[in-house]
Amino acid sequence: MAFLEQLFAIVRNTFLECIRQPLTLVVVLAALLLVVLSNQFSAFTMSDDQRMYVDLGLSTVFMAGALLAAFLATSVVDQEIANKTVLMVVSKPVARATFVLGKYFGVTLALLASMALPAMAFLLMEVHGVMQTAATPVRWPVVVLGVSAASLTLIAAAWCNFFYGKSFAAIMISLGGPLLLVAYVLSLFFDPAWGSIPASEDFRPELLVSLLLMFVALCVLSAVSIAASTRLGQVLTIGVTLGVLVIGLLSDWIFGRRIQALEQLVAIRESAHESALNADAVGLFGCKVAYAVIPNFQVFWVVDAVNQNQMIPFDYLAYVLPYGMLMVAAILALAVALFQRREVG
Repeated sequence: MAFLEQLFAIVRNTFLECIRQPLTLVVVLAALLLVVLSNQFSAFTMSDDQRMYVDLGLSTVFMAGALLAAFLATSVVDQEIANKTVLMVVSKPVARATFVLGKYFGVTLALLASMALPAMAFLLMEVHGVMQTAATPVRWPVVVLGVSAASLTLIAAAWCNFFYGKSFAAIMISLGGPLLLVAYVLSLFFDPAWGSIPASEDFRPELLVSLLLMFVALCVLSAVSIAASTRLGQVLTIGVTLGVLVIGLLSDWIFGRRIQALEQLVAIRESAHESALNADAVGLFGCKVAYAVIPNFQVFWVVDAVNQNQMIPFDYLAYVLPYGMLMVAAILALAVALFQRREVG
């Protein structure tokens, strides 16, 4: 029970600290703006504009989340070590593992709450659709409901900040996602002229599945950032996090293709009764280790299937979701091991 109380306290403090940071609000607002503008930019493709918007919108949400994952972990772990405030925690009967887990869950919750705003804005704009020509009707229910949700969020944040001294950024992030979700659900029931339509007509469940897998990828990336921040400074943590992201997105191309080529080479030599070179065996083993250890973020990116109007099979989700959870558990175990012997005094 004491462990859960300590963990909850660290998670709560970390979550509030993250959503109060001005940087979080800046990244969220920039992502919101880009998601909205991407709807206009997609009208110049000369082909399938809606497909382009799905690509741009989801990419914007994911990249904003990746930047926040790197910056937030650095701010809550590295700065506490640099300022010696971590001593106030570990000097009490709080295990270092509890500290690391609390920081991770706090950062991850703040990350998901922050990314809910551009994600809901993307779903709203997707329902509206790209205006391919001047004759394309404006879907006023989406506009009115979306602007109303944004206005209520701004008014509530300004009111609480002015009269009660609450953090403007925290209120914006806490209220924005739920209000935009309500606006998105309501917009599914109206056509451009406010006529009643079945919600299933414009509802695309594959988009929700794509966002879910994207959030799982951000959870893995957040764990990488926490693990790096236990030993490295701010600049190196950001560099390692973004480096792992880039390598993970190219994992199939860097390692998967090489593994396939080396396996074919070894098989050919074995069929010809030739002994495989040690360099080939070592290279194959090294590529397999790297392919298994480095998170493969490409498995979480299913936009191609979404753009082809294909449902994501349940078997695929049953593989990817446990893969993401196992990656998070392994990286957090590494983070705890790295932090155990870290000098914080």
